[in-house]
Amino acid sequence: MPMRPCWVEIRTRSLEENYRFLQTLAAPHAELLAIVKANAYGHSLELCAPAAVRAGAKWLGVTSVEEGLAARALCPEARILVIGGMFPGQGAAVVEHGLTTVVWERWQLDELESVARAAGAPAASLPIHLEIDTGMSRQGVSPDQVSAALARFVPESPLKLEGVMTHLFAADEADGAVTESQLAQMAEVLRRVEDTGLYAEWFNVGSSSALLAGQAGEIAALADRHGMKTMMRPGLVLYGLAPQFDPDFEWEPASLTAARARLQPVLSWKTRVTSLRSVPAGAVVGYNGTFVASEPMRLALLAVGYADGLDRRLGNRFSLLVRGTRAPLVGRISMDQAVIDVTDIPGVEAGDEVVILGTQGTETISAFDHAEATGTIPWEVFTRIGQRVRRVLV
Repeated sequence: MPMRPCWVEIRTRSLEENYRFLQTLAAPHAELLAIVKANAYGHSLELCAPAAVRAGAKWLGVTSVEEGLAARALCPEARILVIGGMFPGQGAAVVEHGLTTVVWERWQLDELESVARAAGAPAASLPIHLEIDTGMSRQGVSPDQVSAALARFVPESPLKLEGVMTHLFAADEADGAVTESQLAQMAEVLRRVEDTGLYAEWFNVGSSSALLAGQAGEIAALADRHGMKTMMRPGLVLYGLAPQFDPDFEWEPASLTAARARLQPVLSWKTRVTSLRSVPAGAVVGYNGTFVASEPMRLALLAVGYADGLDRRLGNRFSLLVRGTRAPLVGRISMDQAVIDVTDIPGVEAGDEVVILGTQGTETISAFDHAEATGTIPWEVFTRIGQRVRRVLV
């Protein structure tokens, strides 16, 4: 049966090329953890996780154990890191399905250790990545509690300290002062790990912004001093979009310049014109009549609305692409439909393809355009595209 004409096209070849390019930026300093959380940033875990593995990713990053199980079913050989940690009662699934979880709470260590012992796991066989809170106040062991956390990794325990991580939450800021402070805190943590006699293989630090800012070498130098390998976590850039950096940057790192030229968008979002009508001057369009025609107009009805992820605030202030031309959204966006003004676009017919996000002809609408119009960020634009919008491999 034909489907409602609202869909997302996913170019996994672009994702693969993006990953390979990012690996050249990281090399020889770091390995990449491909972030596929939140349904691969709305792009489809089912399509994108295997594509990342095909491109060479050995590690996949998810938010939850539930996402980890879905990724494991798709990519049985990949290492899967649950970066949002586990919730009570999920330890058995972590052990059974070979997931690796980020940990910072005592109860998480208690549950994992108990489950692993019950399963007969040998000593130091269950890998853990210990997160350190270096100033974001979100998740992680506070610096004054690091020693207590490290004391849990005794020789007879099945727990293995495989990685130490933090989140560089201001890597896109011009002066770099916050990142410098965070790395200084991590240097002290790594010294304490070494003094305890423990060895963690991975220093897991830095997302898209840190990678594009050219910080891989600095992070790796810190890891090298403690015999560790570096892991970085590209997210948005994997899907073809370079984060915007602080406008006060006086110069742009070469890695960022290269990324702007090389990254390929992975997602396009489309719908079709379902019907057309001509209205006279004075006609109102949509709920509450927020748009009134000032002259005779030709309007096209689209099969997309806010339940699909098209932000309601875009009505009367944004345009979509039809026949390679920008057509203004008029009236309020409804739950399932929207209307565009095609008065000045000759030949528009029912069935014509309309681009919500992507390129048509010489015109492009980006996630940054959507974000700027609604006061948000591209990450939210991608992840709010509704589940009922089909993801199609192209």
